[in-house]
Order: sequence, then C-alpha cells, then structure tokens
Amino acid sequence: MFDFVYYPVSAVLWLWHTVFAAVLGADSGLAWVLAVVFLVASLRAIMIPPFLKQARTQAAMKRLQPRFQAIQKKYPDDKARQYTEMQQLRKENGVNPLAGCLPMLGQGLVFFALFHVLRSFDRTGTAGQVPFGSTATPMTAEQNAATANYVFDAARVRSFLDADLFGAPLSAPLAGRPGIATVAVAVTLMLIAAVATHFTARASIARQDPGAGQAAALMNPLLLWVFPAGVLVGGAVLPVAILLYWVANNAWTLAQQHLVYRRLDAESAAAPVVATATAPRPGAKPRRRR
Repeated sequence: MFDFVYYPVSAVLWLWHTVFAAVLGADSGLAWVLAVVFLVASLRAIMIPPFLKQARTQAAMKRLQPRFQAIQKKYPDDKARQYTEMQQLRKENGVNPLAGCLPMLGQGLVFFALFHVLRSFDRTGTAGQVPFGSTATPMTAEQNAATANYVFDAARVRSFLDADLFGAPLSAPLAGRPGIATVAVAVTLMLIAAVATHFTARASIARQDPGAGQAAALMNPLLLWVFPAGVLVGGAVLPVAILLYWVANNAWTLAQQHLVYRRLDAESAAAPVVATATAPRPGAKPRRRR
C-alpha cells in the first residue's frame, strides 16, 4: 500500500550504504550508521523549501495579527464578513495556513517508511513492520537471511543483521533480553533524542505570539514534557537503527530551526512595518489633519 514511500526511502539508504561500504567495507557497522545519518540529511535537505515556507507563513501570520484583530473589532457580530476579510488579507499577503502541514506530513511519511524498512531487515519476531503492528507468521532466521528487503538483496540483509554500533546490534531493541552494550547505546540515544525534542519544542514556543490563546497553553506542556517522555518510553521497543535515525533527525531539526529563525529575524527586521490603524466607523466623518 505504501510501496511508493518504502522503495524511495530504501533506495536512498541503499545508495548511501553503497558509498560508505566502498570505503569501509560491506560488513562495516559504521557504514550502516553513516548510511542512516546521511539518509536523514538527504531527506531533510529535500524538505528545506517547504519548511522555509512554513516558517515564513508563521512569521507573516504573526505580523498580520494586529490587522486580524482590527477586522474582528470592526465586524464583531458578522463572522462571515470576518472570515471573508481575513481570507482577502491572507491572499493579498501571500499567506496560506495549510502550508504548515506539508513538512509535518512529509516527516511523518518518512519516519513511517524508514521504520518499516529497518524493521523489515529482521522478520523473525512477532512484532510487525509497522508501528504497533504484529504478525502471526514470523520467518525463521534462515528464511529471513535469504529474503530480500525492498531494494536490498539477501546479502545486504545479512550485512545489516551483523552490523553493530559500539557492540549493540542495529536491529536489536532495548526490550527483551538485550546485552550490556545494547542497553548502554540505546539508553544514550533515547536520552539524546528526548533532550533534543525538548529543546526543539522550546525554540518553537519561544517564537509564539504572547496572545496565542488557550490551545497553545494546553499544547505547550505536551510539547515540552510529554513528547520527550514519549521518546523515552517508546524508544524501548525500537531497534537501535531507528533510535539513531531519531537522534539524527532531531539534531537536524534543532540546527535547522536555529539557522532558519535567525534568517527570518533578519528578514523581519528589514520588512516595512505593517500599519495597524483601524478604519472609521460606518457613517462617521474622517478626521482631518491640521
């Protein structure tokens, strides 16, 4: 059903592994680690333009907030007129609120596809290859080692299963009976991912409008504390390779936010100030300047 996402993601991972395996060896664990990291870099680089558009949309909406409030005051009992005027104001300023959904949708599809591809290297357990899924007919170890995984042939599957990061197999989760190396590596990656998630949320919240409303007041504690805690809880059932993706992705997000927001601040400083004067009431004579 989602092969249109699985195959491109696995192809990019295959390409980077081929590059690093040519230098480090086909069975090198470091080659697989770098392939996952550069997969994140490749996919996030493709998504920079929609992220910039999202950030510019948020900045424009913040600048237009005084004019939105003026419209609400001008037509307090006419919701339809408020909507029409606000839509016209957004159109005149090239603002599309739906643009903010594209980066989140893209990241969600990529994570889903990468989760599936990496879990599909080891199909010997009952855990499914989709989040929270399961399978009633797992493969034997021999069947799994002889079965291709999308663009990866059986030899690459065996190479991934033998790969490790500081002694922790990339295909092994923390849940079950992990070794000391797996516990140390997995817990470290989970803590780094949780901290990066927290500071990414903090950077976004710092740019919110002071009058963001009750919805933001409810969401902000979730972003700051509940989501990072979810990384720690959910990370226990994820393979080390997916935790590595999570860390690389969150680190990229944190750095990208810093650079993009600094650029937007410079653009905002150079932009003309938006006039906030309200129109006179209907029937009222405009005041003449002396």
